[in-house]
Amino acid sequence: MALIHANFFSESLGMCVACDVILPQRATKQIGMAASVRADKHPTLWLLHGASDNHTIWQRRTSIERYAAPLGLAVVMPNAHLSSYANMKHGGNYYTYVSEELPRIMRSMFPLSDKREENFIAGLSMGGAGCMKIGLNNPENYAAIGCLSAGAVNRSLQLTPERVRRMEMTYGTTDLSALHGTEEDVFGAAQRILDEGKPRPRIFHSIGTEDFVLASAHETRDFFTGLEGNPFDYHYEEHPGAHTWEYWDEHIQDFLRFIDLKPVDNIRN
Repeated sequence: MALIHANFFSESLGMCVACDVILPQRATKQIGMAASVRADKHPTLWLLHGASDNHTIWQRRTSIERYAAPLGLAVVMPNAHLSSYANMKHGGNYYTYVSEELPRIMRSMFPLSDKREENFIAGLSMGGAGCMKIGLNNPENYAAIGCLSAGAVNRSLQLTPERVRRMEMTYGTTDLSALHGTEEDVFGAAQRILDEGKPRPRIFHSIGTEDFVLASAHETRDFFTGLEGNPFDYHYEEHPGAHTWEYWDEHIQDFLRFIDLKPVDNIRN
């Protein structure tokens, strides 16, 4: 696998940004690593960070490169700061950047597949809510969504003074009902997919039993399990654990199994 630190200009944000990319690489002499490529253009996981971190954190705290290698899977990890992956009221257009501009730029730089069935989006905490928002508002772009330690909208969290400040900065309000009909209305986006007959991303949702976001996760679980016939192939799991990297390192592997991307054949170590 190749690890590339990319720095480039974002028109959506009006500034230079950073993004780390793991690319499959065929290797025959690399010790202890199964590494190969699947095709000319790589299936891609768009992997989002949480509120306290940045684009480097998945590499620093997990073995995501090792997990992706036998699948021939590219991983793109953007930096979205404390944006909640939103077009912020007082800040940058991070929703537009991650959902529209970033894939276009990355595909112009690297051999990444643009096929829906070969694109997946996942994240933890703020990134877990972010991938639900981006995936369900753009269902034609993603085959599967992986939400770890989050709800689709983390509206059940206690409104501490810090969270009020962040919500005012991000949305201009603490009343999320005012965002009905926008990209922030994630349940509305899911319903529109069904009403309009759009493609339905499969959804994997995992959270620890001791996680402080559990109530928001339950709200999301209840919404999707309440849809007749499980149209999103929604899969919900709870395991012992809290809001920690031990949990995310273990259960990102569950999501990779969920997307059912078979290991590349004839890998040589």
